[in-house]
Amino acid sequence: MGVPFVDLKAQYRYIREEVHAAIQEVIDNTAFVLGPAVERFERDFAEYLGVEEVVGISNGTVALQLTLLALGIGPGDEVILPAHTFIATAEAVSHVGARPVFVDVRRDTGNLDVSRLREARTKRTRAIIPVHLYGQPADMSSILQFAAEEQILVIEDACQAHGARYRGRRVGSFGHAACFSFYPGKNLGAYGEGGAVATNDLELASRVRRLRDHGQTERYRHAEVGYNARLEGIQGAVLGVKLRHLDTWNAARRAHAALYDQGLAGSGIQAPIMAHGCEPVYHLYVIRSEHRNALRAHLGEQGIQTGLHYPVPIHLQAAYSPLGHREGNFPEAESWARECLSLPMYAELMPEQLEQVIQGVNSFGLAAVSQANNH
Repeated sequence: MGVPFVDLKAQYRYIREEVHAAIQEVIDNTAFVLGPAVERFERDFAEYLGVEEVVGISNGTVALQLTLLALGIGPGDEVILPAHTFIATAEAVSHVGARPVFVDVRRDTGNLDVSRLREARTKRTRAIIPVHLYGQPADMSSILQFAAEEQILVIEDACQAHGARYRGRRVGSFGHAACFSFYPGKNLGAYGEGGAVATNDLELASRVRRLRDHGQTERYRHAEVGYNARLEGIQGAVLGVKLRHLDTWNAARRAHAALYDQGLAGSGIQAPIMAHGCEPVYHLYVIRSEHRNALRAHLGEQGIQTGLHYPVPIHLQAAYSPLGHREGNFPEAESWARECLSLPMYAELMPEQLEQVIQGVNSFGLAAVSQANNH
């Protein structure tokens, strides 16, 4: 029996009737762009996060971009972000004309290393974008303290951390704003693209709403040049259904992670840690191994699918070569890129599938020992 990296069909079977009813309501009302389902989801997600406003956006990348624009960040400005994350975090900065300034990450979590912030800060720095990578909250207390001292903005990239908590509070409720992605494979995923901006700043929320809809203040009245970045009605309906199940699914992910932790102890790989004061949601369960590629091939031979998140750090991507970074500039980010391997992780994983993955990883270690002894 193979183990897929993610199984969206298993989740769909569980909520099929609820989803069909919600989608049918949108079709019956012909409310395909924004509309009641999106408004209802925005209210429910805001209440879930503990924030004043949530604005539905077409995807997570654009949510970051519109947030930066709404905060007045643009050409001549700099934004600090981790070198180890999905490129969308940096792309949003680039698309508003600002300069992404990378900092290295922590060896234990892969999240932004707060001790590196001061050396990255310049007179042009306007904001920090901490990423709650893999569903593990970043060190928000230290980041917020630094930002307050330096009078710069904090925008949370919570695209992988729906429902995660830091010191008892949901991530997405700490910064001046937070951005979410609802890509289908996320803990809270749409049936297509989707995103959101969460904030307690009513003026900011109002401007993001305007920007997402061609800069309109009312029908055919455009206060500024905007974008077509509206969340579709069907996606709002799907997300509304899934939000009701999110905490249950996240609890299942944490239970699976605990079984992985227990089963992989002594395997020779580095398992993810749970940082102090954090309740992660394990969007991804990422292990590290100096023999990552061989381990991945070994698991593949057993029908176990894995992922790489992410094999090339942003500062070494061709797209960012004009910034002039070279190998060795951010050693921890580069180490993560060489060693990271994402194991199957989704709420519907069966016990026998978890056991197969655990045995697969452990058998790689045993095979290596056997090979060494034969030599």
